[in-house]
Amino acid sequence: MATKEEIAGLFPQMVERFVPEKAEGVDAAIQFELSGDNGGNFWLKVQNGTAEAGEGTIENPKMTLKAAADDWYAVTTGQMNPMQAFMSGKIKIQGDMGLAMKLQTMFRMS
Repeated sequence: MATKEEIAGLFPQMVERFVPEKAEGVDAAIQFELSGDNGGNFWLKVQNGTAEAGEGTIENPKMTLKAAADDWYAVTTGQMNPMQAFMSGKIKIQGDMGLAMKLQTMFRMS
């Protein structure tokens, strides 16, 4: 099981792995609601070819991703295929499904 610190560390790592050219035209806030003892609320904002991340909630997210913290950790560290996680119900998306698909390409995997 990933620690709370490891989960929180995923989001700054995603910002480091951001691929601006894959996010052309994207202006979106994304909320992550991660369940479990090591979970919490996190957000990513992609705008003008930049990405930033933080802990807590963000106003008016275009998309909300809900998952167990350990499942999200597995997806972001390449241990679980994001599409399989979604299809099996381990990741749930509310809002802009097109943005969810694009999310995979906007950040290089570790």
